[in-house]
Amino acid sequence: MHDAIRSMLNRYECQTRDESVNALREILQELALLGLWRGKFFEHAAFYGGTALRVLYGLDRYSEDLDFSLLRPNATFHLGDFGDALLREIRSFGFEVDFQPREKLARSRIESAFLKANTYRQLLVIDPGEELLRGLPAGKTLKIRLEVDTDPPDGFETESRYLLQPIPFALRVYRLPDLFAGKLHAVLCRRWKSRVKGRDWYDLVWYTARHPQVNLAHLETRMRQSGDYGEDEPLTRVRLLDLLRQRIRQVDVAALRDEVAPFVRQRRSLEVWSAAFFLQTIERIEAAQ
Repeated sequence: MHDAIRSMLNRYECQTRDESVNALREILQELALLGLWRGKFFEHAAFYGGTALRVLYGLDRYSEDLDFSLLRPNATFHLGDFGDALLREIRSFGFEVDFQPREKLARSRIESAFLKANTYRQLLVIDPGEELLRGLPAGKTLKIRLEVDTDPPDGFETESRYLLQPIPFALRVYRLPDLFAGKLHAVLCRRWKSRVKGRDWYDLVWYTARHPQVNLAHLETRMRQSGDYGEDEPLTRVRLLDLLRQRIRQVDVAALRDEVAPFVRQRRSLEVWSAAFFLQTIERIEAAQ
């Protein structure tokens, strides 16, 4: 095992196979970010979403995807242009992965790709022990989706943040009030036909407890772009809370809890979830100055 990977693995105390897979996924995510940095990707785009919170701000849940936004609209942007730099970096640490760009739909503003790897073979690199490997299907695939918004809404700001492993490198990331705006847009406007996303609500609680300031103007721009806010008046804190209350009354809290549970180590923290809990939690939200 590469010394840098051993050092990264020391951050985890993996006791189950799922915890080992989550640690492996997170290590691959950070290697992918390093590869993108080497490829000058962050001259064009900024990091946001749940994984940004996890690796840069200490969000205490695992996250599956890598989400980015271009700094300005560019319909001709291709994520595949950065695949070689990304793969070269990951493979230099002993992992075997494939990079598969997805064909962009004509009307979609999202450019996406997948990192795919054989879970069993990559777990062997981090050596979790025979007991945790026993019974794992040989053909099981680990996937990390990368998505880039090529038509980002206006009104956000970015800053540089740094990761120190496997080597020190810089990332461009949304500022926290703009990250929170993106999360509230997901809470209010995400359209999943078959299931809810409890991870959005877990992150909402994290924000309200630690960084409750939201850029209302950026949230409004996002909602107008997606067709979810057509009112003549600007979005205010009062109106936002009203929309969140309506949403809370619609969701199945038990389904939210079940969806996020596999990504949380302290699952007892979910026991308090209820409509009343969320209704009180959102009162902490503040408008960023």
